[in-house]
Amino acid sequence: MISIFDYGIGNVQALANIYKRLNIPARIASTAEDLARAERIILPGVGSFDWAMARLDNSGMRAALDDLVLSEGRPVLGICVGMQMMAKRSDEGSLQGLGWIDAEVKKFDRAMASDHAYLPHMGWNDVEPRNQESLFKNIGAGRFYFLHSYYFVPKDQNAVLAVTDYGGAFASSVRAGNIYGVQFHPEKSHQWGVQLLKNFAES
Repeated sequence: MISIFDYGIGNVQALANIYKRLNIPARIASTAEDLARAERIILPGVGSFDWAMARLDNSGMRAALDDLVLSEGRPVLGICVGMQMMAKRSDEGSLQGLGWIDAEVKKFDRAMASDHAYLPHMGWNDVEPRNQESLFKNIGAGRFYFLHSYYFVPKDQNAVLAVTDYGGAFASSVRAGNIYGVQFHPEKSHQWGVQLLKNFAES
């Protein structure tokens, strides 16, 4: 069973609808008791880093989430800000992140960007996997939908699953053991996003 973590933000129902169409069991988890039954977890996120972290901390599910991911090794997929929250900190705020991955979140540097790279990075862009295993099986170089002004910088570059160019290459997907993250929104990315969510369910 996939549990879609519901702490009041993110496209929770859209994710649930995709899994329903795929005939893959999924439920929306809004309590620690719901979450405890999860075999896999999706952590969506929209908005600012501090606002999302505060909502998570106030949800009453933070301890259960940490335990499932860090102690029990349940696979988890962070989406957009949900991925950024897995880092230790972000330039966007002052609160500490989950710290599941040794990483920080940086703001795009306008001075380094091309004339055509505006903030936020919004819309469709190419995602180039570093390998075809795991999340990107049967996808290849797909196009995914982005909406963000900050990007994930892992200390260990071996954690980078895929890169995207926006005034320079950045990590658009990462993995550290059972912890996966994507900067884009698979639930808004048509067939490529559907395949990625299916891959996560089968990883």
